[in-house]
Amino acid sequence: MGAQQSTIEATTPDVDVLIVGAGISGIGMAAHMEMLCPDRSYAIVERRGQIGGTWDLFRYPGVRSDSDMHTLGFAFEPWRHEKSIADGPSILDYLNRIADERGIRRHIRFDSKVVSADFDGEAACWEVTLEGEDGQRTRTTARWLYLGSGYYDYDQPFEAKFEGREDFKGDIIHPQFWPENLDYSGKHVVVIGSGATAVTIVPSMADKAAHVTMLQRTPTWYGIRPARDGIANFLRKLLPEELAYRITRFKNVRLQNLVFKRARTQPEKVKDFLTKRIKAALGDKYDAKAFTPPYNPWDQRLCLVPDADLFEAIKAGKASVVTDHIERFDATGIQLKSGKHIDADVIVTATGLKMVMAGKIALSVDSVPVDFADCYYYKGAMFSNVPNLAAVFGYLNASWTLRADINARYICDVLNAMKARGVEVAVPTLAPNHQLDEDNIYDFSSGYIERARHLLPKSASDMRWRLNQDYVRDKAWMRDDPIEDGVLQFGHARPTTQQNAHMEAAE
Repeated sequence: MGAQQSTIEATTPDVDVLIVGAGISGIGMAAHMEMLCPDRSYAIVERRGQIGGTWDLFRYPGVRSDSDMHTLGFAFEPWRHEKSIADGPSILDYLNRIADERGIRRHIRFDSKVVSADFDGEAACWEVTLEGEDGQRTRTTARWLYLGSGYYDYDQPFEAKFEGREDFKGDIIHPQFWPENLDYSGKHVVVIGSGATAVTIVPSMADKAAHVTMLQRTPTWYGIRPARDGIANFLRKLLPEELAYRITRFKNVRLQNLVFKRARTQPEKVKDFLTKRIKAALGDKYDAKAFTPPYNPWDQRLCLVPDADLFEAIKAGKASVVTDHIERFDATGIQLKSGKHIDADVIVTATGLKMVMAGKIALSVDSVPVDFADCYYYKGAMFSNVPNLAAVFGYLNASWTLRADINARYICDVLNAMKARGVEVAVPTLAPNHQLDEDNIYDFSSGYIERARHLLPKSASDMRWRLNQDYVRDKAWMRDDPIEDGVLQFGHARPTTQQNAHMEAAE
């Protein structure tokens, strides 16, 4: 028995686009909408009380960018400070200025955490549940959901398990939750870890502390770079600000891309180059064991050391590096497996982040939960068979904002294409019997990635179905590849009669 399938008008949502997170990704998407989709409504929901995301959360000493601000800054907004490797407060100033000058702040709803979101096919919109500071829950609707919530857990960092932790009589601190007004003057500090966070904290604490020891299990590759970009500051004196910024951005993107590719094709040459720079910075304080990692450069993210500050602290005797394994904590410090003991008043566990997908939001489509591990990335911005959803997962080998800029512009192009066609739904469609060959784009040995592989979406060798890791190629390809590529399907709200029709046909 057949039944007529009538179309219905989609529900008018509260906003066209709901942006989750008021950090770099969220502010970037809002700015793109102001520029490219001024006739579409949007709102930003931010779980914290102010904008900034990562740069507001982290308050540890010396917190700074691990990329230059000519690429961590937005394509549309020049970086005006002298320092290219910028501290956290300067980055917050940059984001706040953009939010104020571009009229974005009035669209932000602070202290609002997204708990869940379900895409209702019959209404062609997301039904989103929010939770306020007081625990009260409210609901809102949006045609699109844009996730700018980052990739790590704001509530729980990765805490390595150390035996005897409860025996230590001093302070144990994780950088993600740095206590306000911690006094470490004249104290012996041990920083566990050797990544970007540890390398920032060690020289920053060295001036006040009696001594700071960086305790590492495995060395990290470091790249020494001036905190100030001399070419950028010279160009700013000669050229209009925006032109100087574009030239510097072009230079830095190409240089970073060259270094990364050289590290993959000629790792020994890159090792030699980095090692020579470190030897020159440390002189007779150079210790091969401490600065010779067992992996190639860019198998893990290369850590920047601006103005060689870590090495300056080591040369001055204010800091040191110990390469060993931890046996246990005890009352006065850390007992090492080698038999040595490091005395400590303060232990900083810079042991990494805990990755999550979609900010731990419970996402579903027509009440069926979305498991990202079963999805493929679509153009690094959307996900297979998930309608009207976009997210930002920044580059592993370059600045986060480069991907955020690409994704924001692409989604604005999709929104404009949908408006031109008069449709409400856009979904990258992948058949169950697809023949895609899965490709591991997470080709990094970093601990935080290894621990989260089971959560991450898939990528294929086909550019449409991958989170590609080459900004120069991605930018050109995303610009030239048509929106209507035969994969991204446009449509309308699903008729309420459709399910009944299928049921009656089955009978």
